[in-house]
Amino acid sequence: MKKLILLAVIAGAFTMTSCRKDRTCSCTGAVTIDFTVPKATKAEATTTCNTAQTTYSSAGATTCKLK
Repeated sequence: MKKLILLAVIAGAFTMTSCRKDRTCSCTGAVTIDFTVPKATKAEATTTCNTAQTTYSSAGATTCKLK
């Protein structure tokens, strides 16, 4: 029984960790700008991508979305 509980705790720990990987954000409009957000969770990359929209709007990119 103790082994079963230990195995369940370990399995739970793996499912609760976030997946960090390189993610790509694409900003489109008059120009298209793609950039990589390195080793980020999906939530972190989405925040970075949304922030980039204001940065690249002066360059002609109007919409930034995570690929």
